[in-house]
Amino acid sequence: MKSPVVKRSIVIGGHKTSVSLEDAFWKALKEIAASRGMTLSEIVKAIDSARQHGNLSSAIRLFVLAHFRNQVAPERARHEDPREQVAEQSLA
Repeated sequence: MKSPVVKRSIVIGGHKTSVSLEDAFWKALKEIAASRGMTLSEIVKAIDSARQHGNLSSAIRLFVLAHFRNQVAPERARHEDPREQVAEQSLA
């Protein structure tokens, strides 16, 4: 059975690293980057720079979640734990 997690290599700030994410998160991240006129590397670099702790894959998942939660319920999202919104705010 094929794993739902896809490991991809990406260059962040001139350094190559691997990130493991479910395909749905990769697709969503690419959509968000395109909507902001950013490359995938640029948006991942910004997320990486803004994260407080945890691994990069988790930070990307939280960023994607925050992005779509803000679209669905922007008022509720403003009252969420600010630590969960760090990456989203840094790119807005």
